[in-house]
Amino acid sequence: MRSKSDNPRLVRQPGRLISFSDAVFAIAVTLLVLEIQPPQDFGHLLRGLGALWPSYLAYALSFLLIGQVWVNHHVMFDRVRHVDREVLFLNTLLLMVIAFLPFSTSLLADALRAEQGLRVAVVVYGATLWTAAGLFNIIWAHLRRAKLLDPDIGPFGIRAIGRRFALALVWIGSGILVGAFVPIAGVVIIAGFLPAYYLPIRGEYGEDTATERPG
Repeated sequence: MRSKSDNPRLVRQPGRLISFSDAVFAIAVTLLVLEIQPPQDFGHLLRGLGALWPSYLAYALSFLLIGQVWVNHHVMFDRVRHVDREVLFLNTLLLMVIAFLPFSTSLLADALRAEQGLRVAVVVYGATLWTAAGLFNIIWAHLRRAKLLDPDIGPFGIRAIGRRFALALVWIGSGILVGAFVPIAGVVIIAGFLPAYYLPIRGEYGEDTATERPG
C-alpha cells in the first residue's frame, strides 16, 4: 500500500515559490528608491542633493542587502527537490520581513538626517535583517529534517550552507548590540556583512569533500 508521502499530488515543485519570491524581492528593492525625495529648493539644487546623503547611504545598503538575501535564497532553493506546506508558510514569513525593509530603510535615513533617534533606528533596521536571517535558518533546518533537499548536495554542502546561515545571526546580532550604543559602528558591522555573504559557499554545488569543484 502506498503511503501518503508517496502520493505525487502532495509533491509541490519549488518553481512557483521561487517565482513569487523573486517578484517580492524585485518590488522591495524598487520601493527603496521612493524614500529618496527630490529637494524642494531648486535655487540651491546641488546643496539639496548633497543633503540627501543619508537617503543614498540607506538606499545603497538596503539594495545590496536585499540582493544578498535574494542570492542566498537561490542558493537554498536551487537545492530543494520539492516543498511542503510548512516551507510555503515559512517562506511567506520571510517575504513579509523583506517587504518591511523599505520602511526600516526610511527610518534609518530619517534618523541619520535628523541626527536623532539613531540608536533605535539602527536596532529596528538590524532586527529586521536578523529576523530574515532567523527565518533562513528555520527554513533550512526544516528542509533538512523533512528530507526535501536534493540528495546530490551531500552532507558537506548541507553543513557548509547551514554554517553560513547560522553565522549571519551572530554577525547581524553583533551589529544590533553595538548599534544600540554606537549607532554608526553598528551600521558599519552590518554593512561588513555584505562582501562576505556575496561570496560562494563551498559545497553549495554538491561537493561532499573540502576539495574545489573541478572546472
